This record gives sequence, structure tokens and C-alpha cells, in this order.
Amino acid sequence: MGDHTGIEWTDKTFNPWWGCSRISPGCRNCYADQFARRWGHDVFHLGGQRRMLSDAYWRKPLTWNREAERTGVPLRVFAASMGDVFEDHPQVTTARARLWEVIEQTPWLRWQLLTKRPENVSAMAPWTGAWPDHVWIGTSVEDQRRADERIPLLLQVNARVRFLSCEPLVEHVDLTTYLVERTDVTDPYLDAPEGAVVDGMEHVGDHWVRRARIHWVIAGGESGPKARPMNPAWARSLRDQCQTAGVPYFLKQWGEWAPSGYHVIRSRPVAGSVLVGEPIDDLGHRVEMIRLGKKRAGRLLDGQLHDAVPPLSTRPSHRA
Repeated sequence: MGDHTGIEWTDKTFNPWWGCSRISPGCRNCYADQFARRWGHDVFHLGGQRRMLSDAYWRKPLTWNREAERTGVPLRVFAASMGDVFEDHPQVTTARARLWEVIEQTPWLRWQLLTKRPENVSAMAPWTGAWPDHVWIGTSVEDQRRADERIPLLLQVNARVRFLSCEPLVEHVDLTTYLVERTDVTDPYLDAPEGAVVDGMEHVGDHWVRRARIHWVIAGGESGPKARPMNPAWARSLRDQCQTAGVPYFLKQWGEWAPSGYHVIRSRPVAGSVLVGEPIDDLGHRVEMIRLGKKRAGRLLDGQLHDAVPPLSTRPSHRA
């Protein structure tokens, strides 16, 4: 693993180890556990063994960094799709320290660290104050409870890019308060023109708006044989929230289930389809989802591809 990735929002995946434990509803049908078991590894449970990768594998990021420097185009690297960098597990402590060293050695890579444990970041990450520009930090947000628990912790990290992975999205999530911070208009900027930016705040209407506390939102449905369908209304809501806040929005996948395009009234289930959400009219029509599998389901929302990402700075990494 590592040279190619099926994850649409990154260029490479790097897994310093395999395994972690389930801690929230998004973990219920863990794809990484299913993948590991196909290779005979039982590494996704509390206190279990973690599978370490070879020294040859650990040299891959150095190769990718040379490639990116040669082309002048940074590469995004997701660490880790088969575990959690910030899991508090004694077996990964040494490997995690080694990962920090590799990250420091690869400034042409844009490291995407995604965790379900943002409470551990400040204690486990080696950087105090501002993080290096080439290290992004994200947290998984599958429902409103996890949003309200995890995002405030993520916002404490002074990284150039803070992002959310709302996958698998299992309910409607309101991110409004985390995407845009509003304050009342006060002197001495009362007469500033529309769109003026002062002290990191933009004049919009009768408010000053501090934008992009969260810099990127990824959304996606669940894949696999036991996947839960993602209500299209949830994906649309996140799209609209991001558009209002000026935050890049990336719809990664529908997953196993995709909208059929029909609104249906049905008293009995039909094989290969489910109805989701509340009735959309007085007659009781609901949105129909059909089981297609990830590839056929695709990732178009209302006929459009949503694949916005934060800009990749090509300047040398530094701490702001």
C-alpha cells in the first residue's frame, strides 16, 4: 500500500502501522478492519496488537518528496488510512515518533493527519505554537455529537489547514458555528467598504466575519456490505453551509447507496432499495436510495462534482 490510493481527496496514503480501536458510530462498519482481515490481520480492537510496516515501506515518503520537489508540485499524503496517528496505544509510541521525523524531512508533501482523537493531539504532536505549513490536521465528524465534541479541540491546533471528514455521514450535522465566526461592527472600522479585510476579518453586510476557522470539509457515505445510506439532504446541507462560509467542500462518495432520483411512497421494502428522511410532502413521499456499490454510485450531488480542496502552497514549509 502507499503508491496508489482509492481515496479521492489525497494523492498518496502512508500507513506507519495498521490497527486501532472503535470509539464512535462512524467506526461500526470499519472498512480498514475489513481490509485487514482479508489479509489475516486482527488489529482493530482495544488493546490488540498493531501491525508495523517495513523499513522499505517507511522510505516511500522520501521518494515522494523528491518527486514533488522535482516537479514543483506538492503531493498530498494521508496518514493514516489504516489506523489513527493519535491513538493512545503503547505499541505505536516509537513509530509515531519516527513519523514526526519523516514529516520534518519531507517539506514537499502536504501531510493530512486525520484523527478521531483530537483530545490527544496537543500531547502527542511534537510542535508547539504554529505547526509547519505542510502539516494539515483533521478530525472525523459523523454526527452532531462528534462535531460538538471534537471540533472545539481541533480548533485549538494552530495549523494552516484544519479539516473535517464527515464520513461516514450518519445524520444531519450543523457546522455553522465552526465555519464562520461573526462579531458586531464596531469602531474604528464602521465605515469600511463591503469586502474590506481588517485584522483577518471581512466586512460583510452589517457584520465583520472571521472566515475559515475550518478550512476544508469532506463528506461521504458508507461503503461495504453493511453500509448505512447517507440521506442526500445531509450532503446538500453541508454543501450549502460551506458555500455560505466560503469553505472548500469535497463530496468523496455516496458509498454503497445512491439516490435513485425518485420520491416514493411505499409500505413494504423492495429488495435493493430503502427510503430515507422525513416525508417531503403531505402525501408521504420520501427519498429513495438504491444499492449500487461505491463505483457505480459515484459522487455526483445534484448532477455536479464537488471536489474543492485548500490551495497547495509551493513555498518552503515554515512555522508561521
